[in-house]
Parts: sequence; C-alpha cells; structure tokens
Amino acid sequence: MAAGLDTVGERLSIESALPWVMDILAEGAAGDLDARPDDDASVRIVIESDRQRFETRGWELLTRGAWRRGGALILENACTAGFDLHLSCTPAEAVFTFRWRPPRRDRAAARLLRSRFHLLVRALMIQYPALWWAGRSMRVPLHASACTVGDHVPLLAAASGVGRSTLLLQELEAGGTATGDNIAVADGTTVWGLVEPLRVEGGGGRRMPHGRQETPMRDRVPSLVPDRVVVLERGTGDGPSLQPCAPEVAARSLVTSTYMAGELRRYWSFAATLSAGTGVGPAHPPVADVASLMASALPCYTLALGQRPGVTLSDLLNVVEISA
Repeated sequence: MAAGLDTVGERLSIESALPWVMDILAEGAAGDLDARPDDDASVRIVIESDRQRFETRGWELLTRGAWRRGGALILENACTAGFDLHLSCTPAEAVFTFRWRPPRRDRAAARLLRSRFHLLVRALMIQYPALWWAGRSMRVPLHASACTVGDHVPLLAAASGVGRSTLLLQELEAGGTATGDNIAVADGTTVWGLVEPLRVEGGGGRRMPHGRQETPMRDRVPSLVPDRVVVLERGTGDGPSLQPCAPEVAARSLVTSTYMAGELRRYWSFAATLSAGTGVGPAHPPVADVASLMASALPCYTLALGQRPGVTLSDLLNVVEISA
C-alpha cells in the first residue's frame, strides 16, 4: 500500500506492508493522503512486515536503545510505540524504515489504550519525521495555528485546553481557512500547518482525552503569512476582551505553549536522537528565536476569552481595525 502526504512544507511518501498501520496513518491524515507520484518526496516512510531486529553489529552505541554508523541511525522501540526505526539520509531526502517489534508491555498497551496507541503511531511515522526534516530549512515547531479571519491572518497562540480549537472551528464554519489545529512550523515569516484532525467537543470521529472527538478540518491551506499574533487566555469576565500586548509577551506565549504541548512531549528527545545519530539538522530547533522574530515584526494582542460564548474572533478583530 502506498500514499503521499503534504505536511509542514514537506512531501511524504508512505509505503506500508502492514495494512493496519496504513489505516492508522490515513485516520491521522484526516483525509489528506493522496496517490500522487512520489518522485518529489523529501521524506520516505517505509513500514516493513519483517519482524527481525535491525542488525547493529559493527554499529556505535549512541545511547540506550540507539546505534549509529556512517550517518545512519537505528532506534529500538521508538517513542515506546512498539516499532524499531532505521533512518538514513541524503542531502535530498530522509528514509525512515519501521519494523513492528513491540515489547510485551507495549503490545498490551496498544490493545488496551487504542487512542493513545494511534496517536503515538501517527506522531512517530508522519508527524515527527516531517517536523524534524523541516528543521533543516530552519522551520521550527510551534504550538500555534494561522487562520484567515476576513482580511486578517492571525497567528493564534494558546496553551492546551484554553479554547483555541473551538475558536478556530467557529472561524472555519464562518468561511475562514486555517493551516491546522494544534501544531505548525514557522521560519519567522511563514507558517506551514501540520496535517491532523481537528479535536473538539462534539466531533464525529475517534474519542480523545478531555471529552473531545476528532473531526476532519475543512478548508485547510498548506501555509499562511500571519499579519498579527493573538495570544489566547482563559478570561474571568463574562465577555471576551482583546488588548494590545508587548512583543515579549507574545513571544513568551509562543515558546512556553510549544514546550508545554502534550503533542510534542516526545518530540524533543526523538529529534535530538535523530540529529545526534545522523549529524543532520539542528541539535535543537531555534524556537525562541523564531517566536521573537515573528512577535517583533507583527502587532500583538492578548485575547481573554469570556465565560459566555458568542463573540467570534472576526468580531473582535474588526473592532480593533475600526479603532485603529
């Protein structure tokens, strides 16, 4: 089985000898997998049916469960998802080869904690490889999303659970577009979205933590150039309020929400291991530098969400535009 996916500015080619794995990845791609030729793929994902461990004789031990040789890397039970990984790179592409070899404990967890297992497999096989390879072009992960709100293009930054997904869904239903729900990459000017389902209350798909369910994101666009940064906070008043804020405040929110994000909790260790094993990409993404660059170049606002819903982001931004 083969498919392709465009995400965070990278083209992925996916080949799976295990149909059940392709089903998980298709669910995680929220309908965006395609069958286009993969000649231009920058990241190749290969899932083999072979259950043998990758041969590590003659390889240098990098750290517990990881070996390197000649710019290639072998990683056992990557991200505790039950798959061993072999990674090799050329200047043009990265090839991630996976084999299903779960320890007994992780095999049981895959059966009992289905949603957790699906999230791990999606992250390991499509999200993290794409994010890591995007880092070669100095595109760094951000826990943020860019969207269109009328003539405006805000970059929405918020910690998990504040309500960004709900606010974003309102704008999509009103005719807006967005790069994605939770995770994006940015280079200081442009934001590219990570392809994943939208997670909101009342969605019709897989059940997720905190009472949310997945639903496909309609009107997704590959990238946007924000014209402002909007930091979302959970307010205590009845209605929402939008106020200008200092660039330092907006940059701090972008950075802290990114490192607090549960979706990226395993990414930092994974990316560091890949970089150490292959010698490719930054040892650590310059998240703070990119966040500061964007915040210093754009007007920044803090949006305190009210206790009562009803006012949309477009209503608030239009008031700001009229006042200006």
